[in-house]
Amino acid sequence: MVHTKRRLRPEQVAELITGALGRPVTSQRELKDGSYAALWRARMRDGDDVVLKLAPPPEVELLTYERDIIRTEALFYELAAATGVPMPTLLHADLDGAAPFLIMTAVDGVPWYRVRESLKDAARRELRAELGRHVAALHAITGTTYGYPQSPGLAGPTWRAAFLAMVDAILADGTRHRADLPMPVPEIAAVVRAHAGALDEAGTPVLVHFDLWPGNVLLDLDGDRPRIAGLVDHERAFWGDPLADFVSLDVFGTSETDEDLVGGYREAGGPAAFTRGARARLALYRIYLYLIMLVEVGPRGFEGEAVREQHEYTGRMLLKQFDVLKAGARQP
Repeated sequence: MVHTKRRLRPEQVAELITGALGRPVTSQRELKDGSYAALWRARMRDGDDVVLKLAPPPEVELLTYERDIIRTEALFYELAAATGVPMPTLLHADLDGAAPFLIMTAVDGVPWYRVRESLKDAARRELRAELGRHVAALHAITGTTYGYPQSPGLAGPTWRAAFLAMVDAILADGTRHRADLPMPVPEIAAVVRAHAGALDEAGTPVLVHFDLWPGNVLLDLDGDRPRIAGLVDHERAFWGDPLADFVSLDVFGTSETDEDLVGGYREAGGPAAFTRGARARLALYRIYLYLIMLVEVGPRGFEGEAVREQHEYTGRMLLKQFDVLKAGARQP
């Protein structure tokens, strides 16, 4: 059982949705996908389907950046609504109640990772280009500061200041939760700071999703060709360098070498120049993402052989990014 998922009875779910939308619920079921927030899909009497997303219960110990991130998701919906990017529509947000929650329209689609092996190469290439265009549209949304919008302590007037605060926070979380990291915390912090000058090359802060792995990209497979039905789970977004999104687009790979993805991104106006400094920044962003993945295992309650194997692999990939930095961010 994932510790961060708030537990509600079906009748409580129906009561929350009916109270918020003023429309009766005829059925509801919990969605088992996802490893953070509890999700429920409900059918309204008028035939519409909606999704309820619940913030974790207050007694659960969260990572520093995770505190109150439901506010970031609500903000993301507000900011991205006019971009044309396919995603749910936010219908209701209760951010200050005893059990903060969001209600969105339901998107019918299959998570990309479930059909990854069955997609033909031509379809996969078209989808990657489409995804690149959507990411570029999100990156057209700009901010005035850097870091996590819901957390002033993880934000700053410069990208270097904000990012180092973000790294310091996840390392402090790792110490607090006694995370199994492949290097001592002070050594990791020292390597990041030694290469932090590359962060100064980042320009205007843009809206970075930072969780666009194939589980959060839903596909519509019913038409003549597959298309993206919706992007979901926006709570981990921050204001930062657009290059940071290329990390979650291929968590253990190098999406910056994906010609279809990058081509779609550039076609839609996305800035993508993979200079030596840019490759150093990508290595730093991968280090940050891998630290999150390594540290969250404990507080989330993940366990099992598959978790152990991925944990070990993530640790090796983190060390690989140190090698990239030491080698001068050479082309992978």
